[in-house]
Amino acid sequence: MGFKLSEHNSIEILFNELSSDSLNETILLYDTIQSKRFNDSSHCFLFNMKEQGFSLKADYCIGLDWLGNTGRYLYVEPKINKRSTRIFNTITDSEYEILGVEEDSHSIESDLLELDYLKMLLQVTNVPESNTELKGLIQIDWDAKPIQIEQKDDKLTPFLIVQYLQLVKAIVRKGLKKDYYKVQENLNNRVKGKILVSQHIKQNVYKNRFTNTFCKYQQFGEDHAENRFLKKVLQFASSYIENHKKLFGDKFIELQHTINYCRPAFELVSNQVNDYELKHIKSNPFYKDYVTAIDFGKKILKRFAYTITETTKDKVSTPPFWIDMPRLFELYVYSKMIEANPNNKSNIHYQFSTYGNALDILVSKEGSQMVIDAKYKLHYKNGHLHQDIRQVAGYARLNKVRKKLDVTDDRNIDCLIIYPDIENGVDDLSLDNIKYKMTEITAYHKVYKLGVKLPIIE
Repeated sequence: MGFKLSEHNSIEILFNELSSDSLNETILLYDTIQSKRFNDSSHCFLFNMKEQGFSLKADYCIGLDWLGNTGRYLYVEPKINKRSTRIFNTITDSEYEILGVEEDSHSIESDLLELDYLKMLLQVTNVPESNTELKGLIQIDWDAKPIQIEQKDDKLTPFLIVQYLQLVKAIVRKGLKKDYYKVQENLNNRVKGKILVSQHIKQNVYKNRFTNTFCKYQQFGEDHAENRFLKKVLQFASSYIENHKKLFGDKFIELQHTINYCRPAFELVSNQVNDYELKHIKSNPFYKDYVTAIDFGKKILKRFAYTITETTKDKVSTPPFWIDMPRLFELYVYSKMIEANPNNKSNIHYQFSTYGNALDILVSKEGSQMVIDAKYKLHYKNGHLHQDIRQVAGYARLNKVRKKLDVTDDRNIDCLIIYPDIENGVDDLSLDNIKYKMTEITAYHKVYKLGVKLPIIE
């Protein structure tokens, strides 16, 4: 049994509702649970022990995890309450900082919008510049006991499948890597490489095939272990998508096109790969696309226990995992900006490093220079956080940033906070449209905000 929450939501549970065991035993059991961090800026979930029970609050990550040793799990889904974007109409920013407003735990289902996180991921992986920045987006605890859930609630597998297909598509677009690989073959009237004596005796001498020789030799081409591994995982991905069309919705056709695009490239690649190769495939660090694709391929095969029939089940056992939605939002914004500004890609810098700090996005184009911070926080539609503004303003005062933007006078650099506006945000992130649509935060000089529309599941 588990607890289900949507993003930014919280619930309170009383101990007497949980178990028929003694109250003291139940309290001792739940007293071992601790809040879990994803990174320095996000929590997976927040746990607060109280006198008669406890509270669970979802933060900015979606995922699934065990609650200590209680035998219960927490499932956080990508659903956002529309009311959370309006809750700050009557609350000032200082009140927000002091009180820490929480969502109503009894939100009406019709008020919930489900973010299409797969469409966000497809957008990110379709743009080469953002596709290379996916590291650290997901955490999977392979050592923990798997959690059994309904297939429709599985957020991990579709996430891995989409990322893998986009990585393989990028590899196919460039062309499959060629390498030396070993071949064992029974040759007629010739010898090549090394004669395998034991196999030659069994295959030829005992059967009076005196003109044949069983040999082992190296050949240069595409049919090597890495490409065989990619093809094997592609078969798993294809089977999973075919058996769970509803899970992918309107993205099913796009993913099918991706599979059909990749398949012909593997025509000359064998699908004969043994279990040892599947589990111990090694990659060449000089081919970064292969390194990432093989890493995701291993996760997918491990997820299905290396058995393709596991892709057809309605109930699945999945390891605990967490997806960093703030980082996905950052990458989504970055990919949309790159896509909307094809002639100014070199002027859009992601994670510009400054003495231990990293700006989300820095725009260096003359006339559009600005420091951009992508905040996955819903309340910016009707308010703002002073701490966030102090952070982005501090970035704009760094000498390294001013040097990058070639600012030699005393003028202030524009600062922009981009936030999710589910219903009314902008979709066009061209630099001209950003300058036109962003609105100034009146309490500050040259600090602006802009809402970005996110895809939702209808």
